[in-house]
Amino acid sequence: MRSKPTHKALTLFNDSRSTCPLYAAAVLRVFRYEDAITLVVGLYDSTTGNFSDNFLHPSHFPISKVIVFLYLVPYVVAQCCQAHNLELFLTPYSLHLSQYVSMSNRIDTLEKLRSEALLGGGKERIAQQHQRGKLTARERLEVLLDEGSFQEIDMFARHRSYNFGMNHHRPLGDGVVTGTGTIDGRRVCVFSQDFTVFGGSLSEVYAEKICKIMDLAMKIGAPVIGLNDSGGARIQEGVVSLGGYADIFLRNTLASGVIPQISVILGPCAGGAVYSPAITDFIFMVRGTAYMFVTGPNVVKTVTHEEVTFEELGGADTHASKSGVAHAAFDNEIECLMAVRKLMMYIPSNNRDDLHHLPTTDNAERLCIKLDTIIPENPNKPYDIKDVIREVVDEHDFFEIHPDFATNIVVGFATLGGKPVGIVANQPASMAGVLDIDSSTKGARFVRFCDAFNIPLVVFEDVPGFLPGTDQEWRGIIRHGAKLLYAFCEATVPKVTIITRKAYGGAYDVMNSKHVRGDFNFAWPTAEIAVMGAKGAVEILYSKEIKEATDKMSTLARLEAEYNEKFCNPYEAAERGYIDDVIMPRDTRKRLIHAMKLLETKVDTNPKKKHGNIPL
Repeated sequence: MRSKPTHKALTLFNDSRSTCPLYAAAVLRVFRYEDAITLVVGLYDSTTGNFSDNFLHPSHFPISKVIVFLYLVPYVVAQCCQAHNLELFLTPYSLHLSQYVSMSNRIDTLEKLRSEALLGGGKERIAQQHQRGKLTARERLEVLLDEGSFQEIDMFARHRSYNFGMNHHRPLGDGVVTGTGTIDGRRVCVFSQDFTVFGGSLSEVYAEKICKIMDLAMKIGAPVIGLNDSGGARIQEGVVSLGGYADIFLRNTLASGVIPQISVILGPCAGGAVYSPAITDFIFMVRGTAYMFVTGPNVVKTVTHEEVTFEELGGADTHASKSGVAHAAFDNEIECLMAVRKLMMYIPSNNRDDLHHLPTTDNAERLCIKLDTIIPENPNKPYDIKDVIREVVDEHDFFEIHPDFATNIVVGFATLGGKPVGIVANQPASMAGVLDIDSSTKGARFVRFCDAFNIPLVVFEDVPGFLPGTDQEWRGIIRHGAKLLYAFCEATVPKVTIITRKAYGGAYDVMNSKHVRGDFNFAWPTAEIAVMGAKGAVEILYSKEIKEATDKMSTLARLEAEYNEKFCNPYEAAERGYIDDVIMPRDTRKRLIHAMKLLETKVDTNPKKKHGNIPL
């Protein structure tokens, strides 16, 4: 390693103000070079202030010393200039001497800029963020990603706006941290909005950073996770910021079904900003600090005269239970980000990636003895379908999606034999498991996600039909119910159905029946597959006989028993091949795992088309 050259001698000839040329020569000594090398550095004309065109001519120094010369010239000339207060430009090479900064100074500059970028909006605003019970943009990434895996992109980007004095405040990063990292060793692309910088508001450069990381995610086939904490569009940039949102929306749309997109709402997300998360696959929110709405409480009060708080209008619980916009609500940011990590266990990196095998010690042949007695004797008595799901899946571990919205249907992820599956189940413990508008929409969206990313589907069916009533009919139960039917019909992934009890009417068809390409359809002995329940059917079929009967109650009971014996069982459907087998409940787990192994090589396609026209 060479040491810094040491100045040994500097001789200047004809140091007058005359027009005579000024010759500069320097004798320098370099580590490991015992000889003193005298180099002619240039011919300086004091009149013009330039070196002559003969500068650096090869005849001025031994060719064997080229490498040494190139190394020493910047230092020699700098010494000359320093000694005589000369401001020189090296011509014809246009090399300004001020560019010769020592390596240590360059490193110091880099470290200073990095430190500045890491502070975001500054220590005071970071403290304010913590006082609100919120982590900073970078702290969130530390929780979300594997330790030490984050690699930042565009740390030194700054906004380009000069309106409203913005040119006097140009923080590094411009309010959003972007980059790549890993979750359980799997690569992901991330962006984390920084509320400490301009309230996390979106600018042109800010949007470009997000678009850049999304474009990278599409190229490499990695999921995109966005941590949202933003006040909306940056007003100072006007329509440019609105255009930035549109650029992001386009990428959300193009990436849909290609790479998983997860939005985590950790602060405000209002106005047009809400539509980016809305297009993504999953939205997680934090209670108390996160909210989403198109128009805020003040606008609502002005237009409709309603008084509503931020939390009531667009808080985490509102969207997790009422609107269904959010897939889950959490008490704090740590819990929320850890849930994202768990979600990543079940989903692939892209639509061409294989599902990841999750090691399990749960025996694939394990019998589920509890299931033999889980169905009540009274067909109208409820039970919790989640107990069935947990008993069947690996390690009894079920990761539910949308647990608080449309609770009459249950959706979520689990593994069977170490392989991820998506689960859709009617919930008898909520509204008797009936299908309505919200449950149909919830189920359809989940089915379509699983189909897009090649995640097999397991359906647990106990459905008495669609919810009747003017409210449902007027709000479009026909159209919304068709979404779930469309989703199951369109899906080409492995699909296996277990009918636990009721499968009545059109709902039987909708819930992945054999008629809509269900691959394996099993039924428990308690299954009732019919057009409708016994009571309703008897009242229609035997209305005249019941009306004329002396003892209407006993006649009705007798006719219901006859109907149940003939129709409310799985065997007529099994005779026709609509049910592949009637199984003991205890065998459900091993039959499901066996079916999934058989279907690993399944190939099914839809007709070639641009896209279908799902009844939205």
